[in-house]
Amino acid sequence: MATAARTFLAFHHNAKLYRLKTQILSIRPFSALEETNQGLFKQASPDEDHVVVTKETVFHPQGGGQPSDEGYMTPAAENDASSPAGPSDPSFQVRSVRMDAVNDGQVLHVGRFVNGASLAAYQPGSLVEQAIDVEKRLLYSRFHTAGHVLGAAVRHLLESQIEGFDELKASHFPDNASCEFQGLIDGKWKPEIQQRVNDYVKKAMSVEIDFWTAEDFRKAGLERLIPDSSFLGPGEDKFRVVKIVGAETYPCGGTHVDTTDLCGETTVKKISRNKGMSKVSYTVASA
Repeated sequence: MATAARTFLAFHHNAKLYRLKTQILSIRPFSALEETNQGLFKQASPDEDHVVVTKETVFHPQGGGQPSDEGYMTPAAENDASSPAGPSDPSFQVRSVRMDAVNDGQVLHVGRFVNGASLAAYQPGSLVEQAIDVEKRLLYSRFHTAGHVLGAAVRHLLESQIEGFDELKASHFPDNASCEFQGLIDGKWKPEIQQRVNDYVKKAMSVEIDFWTAEDFRKAGLERLIPDSSFLGPGEDKFRVVKIVGAETYPCGGTHVDTTDLCGETTVKKISRNKGMSKVSYTVASA
């Protein structure tokens, strides 16, 4: 990957930071984006969309099974305390966000100018106010935490019961949420998994964010969870983790609710099996 200024991921340190004033580092038409990066944005329009890179970002890029944030950027003066832009204001509408596949550590905000906004106000060096869609952020956070709750419930119940058991990957998209596991999980386990999930949600377990070195994982007996070092930036030695206190710890770059009860009612939908693996799908109730 090319060397470039990395985008500071503000949401990694404060998931309740819904607005952020920052500086534009670059802006270009979507058609000028590298082919590899264009492939990340299936719904983007080469004729209408632009790509903005900022010094910091409050937008969570799609990844780790979590959808990207959406929202707006609007020009901001140094001491401007105005309200964030909304759907009817001139602004840059952020429609999709991904990590750059060419320039390591940069975040690509793809969107378009709406309601009379123009490129002239969004030049490199300009200040902008970022504002995410808070309702969607909260929904995605509920689904993401619920996925970890489900993963913890299945592990605690079945790790010693299922041959070759391991947690694999997960999708926390609201219309297709599921966790995948190595090993064949029989449908008979569904009621017990549901009961364990219910217990974890009801207990309002604290969900804490921390940053661990590889040695921290080893000391906690979680060497199996040490991420690949490619996830670290230059000079970094700590991985971001989410701890569901009393259940599990996961390396995770996503956003979460503060306690498990805030996931809301979490329902195990079905268990499917294929080629030695099992998928447990789930949903959460409307807030």
